[in-house]
Amino acid sequence: MRVAIAGAGQVGRSIASELLDNGHEVLLIDKDPRAIKAESVPRAEWLLADACELSSLEEAALQRCQVAIASTGDDKVNLVVSLLAKTEFGVPRTVARVNHPRNEWMFNEAWGVDVSVSTPRIMSALVEEAVSVGDLVRLFTFRQGDANLVELTLPEDSPMIGRRVGDIDWPLDTALVVILREGRVLRPEPDGTLELNDELLFVAADETEEQLEDMLSPHHHRRNSNRNKNDNS
Repeated sequence: MRVAIAGAGQVGRSIASELLDNGHEVLLIDKDPRAIKAESVPRAEWLLADACELSSLEEAALQRCQVAIASTGDDKVNLVVSLLAKTEFGVPRTVARVNHPRNEWMFNEAWGVDVSVSTPRIMSALVEEAVSVGDLVRLFTFRQGDANLVELTLPEDSPMIGRRVGDIDWPLDTALVVILREGRVLRPEPDGTLELNDELLFVAADETEEQLEDMLSPHHHRRNSNRNKNDNS
């Protein structure tokens, strides 16, 4: 997969190194000569250019990329890069970094953003994930398609423990993506079974999250629902 990254600061270079280690082709774009540190990511391609300029993205042959990542420290730049990548070059997947939480509402499909990455949101989700068993935690929002990456760790009273994955009738617009078990990453094979404390990652539509939580952890779900009702009364 070929990936273009606008912004060759520490964040952009770290992403590039990770992608290169996973066997992808990476092009780093930055207009600041001081950011061009080829020795730090020697296997990447580099382009000294303004990623907000259409001519720069043409030089980068962005139409050949499957993913464009806008990782600069400027939200305006990240929005412009995402919009140009999507509308002018038809890049299938755009990922944009949100630097200031107050700007998060703009990072949507109208600006060509498929996935927005907000550090405060991710950190809060990880805190919730660390303390919750049996509660559905939304880790990520995919702007295109109104779907979310959600996580649930199976509690001891889950009716799904011991069930074959292939026998479970998941809600509509829901896909089990991966099972994390004792440090291992498991593909959800039909013959595999769910076990206590399995961490399940799903891509699910907004409207199916409550149904999914009720399937996997009905007691926790009812307890939380009652608590929310009491809080609202």
